[in-house]
Amino acid sequence: MIGSIERVVLALGSNLGDRAATLTRAAADISELPGATRVAVSPVYESAAVKPGGVDESAPRYFNAVLTIGYSGDPYALLDAVNLIEARHGRVRAERWGDRTLDIDLIVFGELRIDDDRLILPHPRAAERDFVLAPWLDLDAAAVIPGRGLVRDLLAATGITVRRVADASAAESAPAPGAGR
Repeated sequence: MIGSIERVVLALGSNLGDRAATLTRAAADISELPGATRVAVSPVYESAAVKPGGVDESAPRYFNAVLTIGYSGDPYALLDAVNLIEARHGRVRAERWGDRTLDIDLIVFGELRIDDDRLILPHPRAAERDFVLAPWLDLDAAAVIPGRGLVRDLLAATGITVRRVADASAAESAPAPGAGR
């Protein structure tokens, strides 16, 4: 694995601060990591916050994107690097699935399968998350989650609730849905 270039899919999300700018900067930070070659960044999608108890419509909404890279390093080194990028962008881990300035999840790392106390690959909930699947499908119509199936089939089974954001930067300054009523 080390030395060879693996195709890696990462999901990025932000629901605090300037979400669009955070995703843009985080994608640039990831592409500059040693051993990383940026392949593609999806359009931005917006979704409701998901908490341990389910969807929380009262929480700030997320901007989400998917980034694919070629990576010639160890998956644990990449995990450490993206955790550091999250921290540099103000990520605080105060509560499980809490609101955050930046979340970066490793979704797939080539065909690698890992299940230990630090990392599970493929990501255990990616196949159920339309905010991961929809932007990923925009990048790769033939995308597959190893052991789970085609992303397009998995997305169709989710009951899609995300919406593509035409201009994420402009959306940051627009009033929230229902504001001013």
